[in-house]
Amino acid sequence: MECTQPDFWEQRYRAGRMPWDLQGVPPALVDYLRRTAATGDVLIPGCGSGYEVQAFHEHGWRPRAIDFSPAAVERARQLLGPLAPLVREADFFAGDSGGPYEMIYERTFLCSLPPARWPDYARRCARLLRPGGRIAGIFYYGVDPDGPPFPLTPAVAAQVFDRFELTVDRALPATASLPLYAGFERWQEWQLKSIGP
Repeated sequence: MECTQPDFWEQRYRAGRMPWDLQGVPPALVDYLRRTAATGDVLIPGCGSGYEVQAFHEHGWRPRAIDFSPAAVERARQLLGPLAPLVREADFFAGDSGGPYEMIYERTFLCSLPPARWPDYARRCARLLRPGGRIAGIFYYGVDPDGPPFPLTPAVAAQVFDRFELTVDRALPATASLPLYAGFERWQEWQLKSIGP
């Protein structure tokens, strides 16, 4: 599928056609960073313009952001200035994503992937996280099969994230989302289950 290839996204970044770009840090992440004292290493896959890098950095986290679109990486580095080295071009599934991490931050990356890749995403996250680590962020739910964006359903999410436990789940107000996602986003935190002996 085209959306699994860098050129699909490269063309959109180069043309400025980015309906997923919030032009800033999502309020849900701002709230999370204010209410939690946790810090550590965080991976931001499919980082796009990279706004969240600075937010994590300012709250004591050690962010690493990756995208496989050169245009996205270039844009993020320009926007981040002195924090530009925290962004690099890499394929989440094939490249060196570093780690292990306390957290993998999610916003618009999972829903950009065709559903057939979602189990690969969850397995890759499980490998990159420290024991007890989590995937946290904004997840897109709905029923429209003609993505991207591709929406989750609760039943599918439970299957995809079978190695994780859903510890936080709350709907975001439509006013906190872009029109493309309004009314369909949820802040969720999925904690990696401990593996028995």
